[in-house]
Amino acid sequence: MLTKFLKYVLILILYQSPLYSKSKILNEFNSPYLSNYFSGIVAYDNEDNSKALRFFQSSKFLIKKHNSYLEKYVYSLVLEGKVQHATTEIKQNSIGNNSNFFEAHLLLVLNSLKGKNYKKSKEHLKNSYKFINNDKTALIVAETLKQYLYVFEENKILNTKKNFGDFSLINEVFQRCYLDDKKTKTYFEKLINIKDDPREKSFNNSNHSRYIFFYINHLIENNKYQEAKEISDNLDYLNSSLLVSQGKKWIENKKLGKFQKIFSCRNSNDIVSEFLFLVANLYSSQEDYEKSNLYLNIAHYLNPKFKFNLALLAENHFVNKNYAKIKKILKNFNEKDEFYYWFKIKKEAQIILEQQNEEVSMDFINSNFKKIKDPSIKVIFDVANFNKNAKKYDVAIKHYDQILQKINTNSELYAKILYRRGASYERLASYKNSDRDLLKALEIDPDNVYVLNYLAYSWLEREYKINTALEMLERAYAQRSNDAYIIDSIGWAYYLIKDYIKAENFLKRAVELMPEDPIVNDHYGDILWKLDRKIQARYFWENVLNLEETEDKMKKVIKDKLIEGLSNS
Repeated sequence: MLTKFLKYVLILILYQSPLYSKSKILNEFNSPYLSNYFSGIVAYDNEDNSKALRFFQSSKFLIKKHNSYLEKYVYSLVLEGKVQHATTEIKQNSIGNNSNFFEAHLLLVLNSLKGKNYKKSKEHLKNSYKFINNDKTALIVAETLKQYLYVFEENKILNTKKNFGDFSLINEVFQRCYLDDKKTKTYFEKLINIKDDPREKSFNNSNHSRYIFFYINHLIENNKYQEAKEISDNLDYLNSSLLVSQGKKWIENKKLGKFQKIFSCRNSNDIVSEFLFLVANLYSSQEDYEKSNLYLNIAHYLNPKFKFNLALLAENHFVNKNYAKIKKILKNFNEKDEFYYWFKIKKEAQIILEQQNEEVSMDFINSNFKKIKDPSIKVIFDVANFNKNAKKYDVAIKHYDQILQKINTNSELYAKILYRRGASYERLASYKNSDRDLLKALEIDPDNVYVLNYLAYSWLEREYKINTALEMLERAYAQRSNDAYIIDSIGWAYYLIKDYIKAENFLKRAVELMPEDPIVNDHYGDILWKLDRKIQARYFWENVLNLEETEDKMKKVIKDKLIEGLSNS
C-alpha cells in the first residue's frame, strides 16, 4: 500500500514541477486530465476496472503525451472484454515509446491472425520480442505463436523449435490436428495417457483430462463416432471436468453437432484461442488473476463460440468478490447445457452465501435442483455435498441414496458415496447405519485412509473398540504420516489407552500442523493436563475459545475445564 501511495505522490510531483509547468500542453495535462488519470490508476490498482476505464476514457487527451497511459488504457479495455477496441486504440495512437509493452504487440499479432494476414502477424510478433523482458510466460507465448504462424502459412510443423514441456506437447497436438496429420490420434492419446488396450483406459486420472473433450471433438469431426462413443462410455461423471462431462452428455443425447459449433481444430482462431486459455489457466493457478483475465478475454475474442471458457473468468472474479461481473458472465449458461447451467446455479448460490446467509443460499440451490429434469449423477452428488456441508444431513442422505442405486456396488465410486453417507449418518448419531456404510466402504477399498480415520475416530469418540480403532489408525498413518487429522486421531487413541507419552508426541505434531483447529488444541490441552503440565494445558484450552471455528457447545466444555480441570469435564 505504501508503495502505491509513493507512486501516486511521485506522479503529482513530477507533473507539477516548474520544468513542465511552462508548457502549454502540460498545463492542460495538469488540469482535469491529470485528476482523472490519477483516479484511473487508483481504481485500476484497486481492481475496480470498470471505474478505471471510465476515468481513463475521460483523460484520453493524454494517450499520446504520457507513455504509460496507453498501456493502462489498453489493459482496462481488454479486461472489460473490449479487445477489438483496444487493438484499434493501439493502431491509432501508437507513437514513440507509449506502446513499448508486450501485450500491445500481442494484440496486433492476434488481430492480423484473426484476419488471416499471417505475414503482418509475423511482423508484429517479431517486434514483440523486444518487450519480453525476461518474462518466461511471454517468451512461451511468442515462441508458440511463431510455431502456429508457421503451421498456418507452410502447412507443416516447424522442425526447429524450443521445448516448453507440456505446453509444447499440447500445442503440437493441436497443430497436427489442424493439419489433419496421420499422427494426430497418437499424439492425443499420448497427451491424455490413454493405453492401447480399450479395457484399460483410464482417462480421468490424466493431468490433461480436459483434452479428452478435444480428442472426442476431433474424432467426431472426422466421422469416427463409434470411437468417440467408446471413449465417452469409459468416462464417469463424478471424476470428469465440467467440459468433459458436457461432451459426454452431448454424446449420450446424440447432439454431435454441438461439438463443431464451438470448436474445430481446423480453425486457426479456435486452436490459438485454446492455447491462450491454457496461458490464462496458468496465470490463474499462480493467482495472477489480472493476467489470467486478460488472456481469457483475448481468447474469447478469437473464439467467442467457446463460451464455456468463461467459467474460469467467473472463478477469477469470485476470488476478487466482483459479483456483478460474475452474474453477467453466468448469463451465457442455460438449461440446454446441463453441467454449465449447474455451474451457474452453484456460483449464484455461493454469491448468495457471501452476500446473505447459508440458509438463503441452500434454499436457492435446493429449489433450483428440483427444477432439473433427470439430473445427472454429478449434479446429484454436488447437491448432496452442499447439504452435507450445510449440516442438512437428512437431505444429503436421500441424495446419496439416489446415487448408490445407479452405480456398481463393487466400484471405488460406490465406496466413496458410502463414506459420505456414513459420515452423514454419524453426524446424526445414527451409529449403526454409519458403521454399516463405513465398514462396507472398507470392504471395497480396504486401504482408504480417509475412511479408516473417520470410522476409527468415530469409535474413539464413543470409546468403542478402541484397540481395533488404534490398529486402523496405524494402517492409515503408515500411508499418510504427515496428515494432521490422522496424527490427531492416533494421538487421541493413545490418550484413551493411557499411553500419554506417545499421545503427546502425536498431538504436539498435530497442533503444529493445524494450530487453528479447536479439536486439536483441545486434545493437546487434555494430554498436557494428564502429564501435569497444567499451565500449558490452560493456555491451549484458552486458545480454543479464541478460535473462529469453535462451536458454542465446545466453548462451554472448555470453560468448565478452565475452572475444574479434567476431573469434572
